Amino acid sequence: MLTRIDHIGIACFDLDKTVEFYRATYGFEVYHSEVNEEQGVREAMLKVNETSDGGATYLQLLEPTRDDSAVGKWLAKNGEGVHHIAFGTADVDTDANDIKDKGVRVLYEEPRRGSMDSRITFLHPKDCHGVLTELVTAAPKDSAEH
Repeated sequence: MLTRIDHIGIACFDLDKTVEFYRATYGFEVYHSEVNEEQGVREAMLKVNETSDGGATYLQLLEPTRDDSAVGKWLAKNGEGVHHIAFGTADVDTDANDIKDKGVRVLYEEPRRGSMDSRITFLHPKDCHGVLTELVTAAPKDSAEH
């Protein structure tokens, strides 16, 4: 069962400049940053708030590390802006299968590693009213690194 908005992914050309905007304008600080080689992105997670299920809600700022990455291609076509919305779930496998059974295309056969060692998959935007949608199961609290 989907429990919260985990994060909103925002594609940007310059991660450092975009982080500074969100820090200076809204007071959001970087909670976690990493380079995900598999997805070809450098990212920063800015915590917005804690949630009642023990998780949190973030803004995920994404800068491509290579032009042929999904985010790089998206930026070339669309420019900076909201790239996707992610919903938190305790069990990405079960929820992805349940949603697939309802006729929505799931983009990964098996969930992949996401930010902060989470497990993720995406739903096809054409099946979600034009919105690229991600499902996220957070890593156990003791294994997540900041």
